[in-house]
Amino acid sequence: MLEQIKAVLFDLDGTLVDSMGLWRGIDIEFLQERGIAYHESLQELIEGMSFTETAVFCREYYHLSESVEELKAIWNRMAEHKYRYEVQPKPGAMEFLEDLKGRGIKMGIATSNSEELIRAVNGAYHFDRYMSCIVTACSVNKGKPAPDVYLEAARRLDVDPADCLVFEDIVKGLEAGKNAGMKVCAIEDAYSVSQRARKREICDYYIESYDDIKNQCYYRSADWKRKRA
Repeated sequence: MLEQIKAVLFDLDGTLVDSMGLWRGIDIEFLQERGIAYHESLQELIEGMSFTETAVFCREYYHLSESVEELKAIWNRMAEHKYRYEVQPKPGAMEFLEDLKGRGIKMGIATSNSEELIRAVNGAYHFDRYMSCIVTACSVNKGKPAPDVYLEAARRLDVDPADCLVFEDIVKGLEAGKNAGMKVCAIEDAYSVSQRARKREICDYYIESYDDIKNQCYYRSADWKRKRA
């Protein structure tokens, strides 16, 4: 998987840290406070959007009175404690980061989340010890599945996109990596189980956890496609 790879780029939520589940609770609480019913389709509607794009969408979709910046501040306040004290790394993630560091492979984070929440989770796990860049989708033109955030990360690392490997947990993130001309590895996450088949179609590799890489028991899309031919 890592042969000829010069940089590894990670999504954050659902990929490096197990955080997707907390957003459903935040969304329910946020909408209930405004007398609005929560629908499970919300996550699908906003999937891949940057933090700013999500605020723009929700303000228009729910006819909210708060400004985009006010909405982002509210969500940051609701999630900050959870990211600092409750969110856990995905199994095997920290060991994998150490392995990449030992190999001299550059690393970066390319996320749809906010700078504030990145700082909160970094305060707990110090991802900045490994990452040479952290790029938010708010800092580029478009969120995922557009390739912008991954292309910007490659630019900052001074690595050709073709020499990058992306780790992602959702379809739109995998599409963003592919659209950037990078290899992509899908990681299992409880909150994207319904996307599993599509993830396997898009990705170059599929892992249940980062321990699969160490044990070399990951799924290779190319092998699966040859079996079906």
